[in-house]
Amino acid sequence: MTRFTRAINETNWRMIMNRTYARAGAALVSIMLLSGCSTVAPGTGVYLLLDTSGTYSEELTRAQSVINYLLGSLDPGDSFGVARIDGGSFSEKDILARATFDERPSIANDQKRRFKATVDEFTDTVQSAPHTDITGGVLQAVEWLNEVGPGRKTVLIFSDMEEDLPEGHIRDFPIDLSGVRVIALNVTKLRADNIDPREYMGRLEVWRERVEAGGGHWAVINDLERLDVELEL
Repeated sequence: MTRFTRAINETNWRMIMNRTYARAGAALVSIMLLSGCSTVAPGTGVYLLLDTSGTYSEELTRAQSVINYLLGSLDPGDSFGVARIDGGSFSEKDILARATFDERPSIANDQKRRFKATVDEFTDTVQSAPHTDITGGVLQAVEWLNEVGPGRKTVLIFSDMEEDLPEGHIRDFPIDLSGVRVIALNVTKLRADNIDPREYMGRLEVWRERVEAGGGHWAVINDLERLDVELEL
């Protein structure tokens, strides 16, 4: 066999192998698509908003148990943020703690301990806020979750869901919540709700419509004992 013939044979062999690899790759992609696999980014992102207005600030001891559960459930590589809701919640000053936990478990555990200490200090000394800018808090939450880019994005709102804005604040506009779960937690009933329960149901319905109009998924969890089942972290 001449050198030229060997070169031709080697070229043909490489072409055959390249076609084989290409077909194998295409087949693998087809199998993944048929089996429901996707290239969705890994990890989970959770952002918890804490209502500190009026008497609802007294509920924050219950919020601490939610935070402890989340810190224990989120894995290395997951992201977690906690912020307060007050009169102007679309502001960096209301962020209590945010972190994407390191892939190394020992470092992630240290991050979680510092995270917990920061939030505990806040809940032990919090003062009641005069207003409740829930929309601003949700905007802040979604902005951060989109920035860190986890595969699953969840915004938890620990509130009675009664928005009370300072004069001049504009929040009556659509919110892009594509791919985001928005879950209201511990939605306590106001005095007016006891008089007319339609107030309570109407308040939740307004938020449901708003979240779903923005492409998000809406849910309410009042039984915090079922939090692990509902969140499916």
